[in-house]
Amino acid sequence: MIKPQKPANEAERLAALQRYAILDTPPDSAFDDLTAIAGAICATPMSTVSLIDADRQWFKGRRGLETEETSRDYAFCAHAILEPSNVMVVPDARDDARFQGNPLVTGDPNIRFYAGAPLVSSDGYALGTLCVLDDQPRQLAPFQIAALQALSRQVTHLMELRRVSRELSHQLNERAWYEEQLQHYQQELEAQNADLTEQTRTDALTGLANRRAFGVALEQALLAGRQVAVAVLDIDHFKIVNDVHGHAVGDEVLSDVARVLRSASGGSGLVARYGGEEFVWLIHDRGLSDAALQCEYLRESVEHTTQTLAVTTSIGVAVARAGETAEQLFSRADQALYAAKRGGRNRVVASEE
Repeated sequence: MIKPQKPANEAERLAALQRYAILDTPPDSAFDDLTAIAGAICATPMSTVSLIDADRQWFKGRRGLETEETSRDYAFCAHAILEPSNVMVVPDARDDARFQGNPLVTGDPNIRFYAGAPLVSSDGYALGTLCVLDDQPRQLAPFQIAALQALSRQVTHLMELRRVSRELSHQLNERAWYEEQLQHYQQELEAQNADLTEQTRTDALTGLANRRAFGVALEQALLAGRQVAVAVLDIDHFKIVNDVHGHAVGDEVLSDVARVLRSASGGSGLVARYGGEEFVWLIHDRGLSDAALQCEYLRESVEHTTQTLAVTTSIGVAVARAGETAEQLFSRADQALYAAKRGGRNRVVASEE
């Protein structure tokens, strides 16, 4: 017995074989069918689609054989791939020096006849063979050899198709994964943008709407033609709170007052921190007397329910006039606030309609 040599391009050949990812895959009826057709045309009891790995011969398709693989040292196909362009025919293995004493000849399955057409990849590497075998010596007719070559090309095309299909599926799966990640990142970006938008409209200390958000809400209410009132509220003597107790306590007072304002307003309209110790309240669908009454309730709530320090507030309120701008409305409410301060603080003053 003569052990088969390895092709000069063995490393590249094995790399090509690995690209097909076919070794040790489950049985495939398409390969089995081609194997059966080859055996039927050549009238042999055994036929295989054999792939030559680094140290073994593995059968992707087989007919008449029980084993799934053999040692490469004993493989007839390992000799056949040394001449990729030719069909290797062994009429009687016992008369061929390469196979005398081969366990596959002297024992099961008792191979006497072999014919193998190499499976040549698209880049020219012999990966294995489509072969037919018999336990009796014999020859093939020219048409059978031609058919075996044609079928070997079909096996190679099938392998190529499976490879392309697998790679395409992998690419589609990767694309789906990337699209999923992109959607995830998009959702995160939108959430971050929403958070940033919220931050640009929210006062960080009190959690109330800020001056910008109040301005937008007031403009929209006026454009919609709604009856709106603006109340401007200032914490009385807040500078003393900061000077005596420090800014940390001052911040606590601001947060405390904001909590009371949010609760006392009952979710009606929009309460915002305008700046410093000044707050504003946008009141919808209320005349001046009703708006002033609500502001009085707000003032009493601050005076009696703040917890950090006992503080009071002065409030000026004005109801929008026909054709009045947001700046003009706010200015009148602000003037009413200063009137409340001049009047002794801790009171509500309504701007005349």
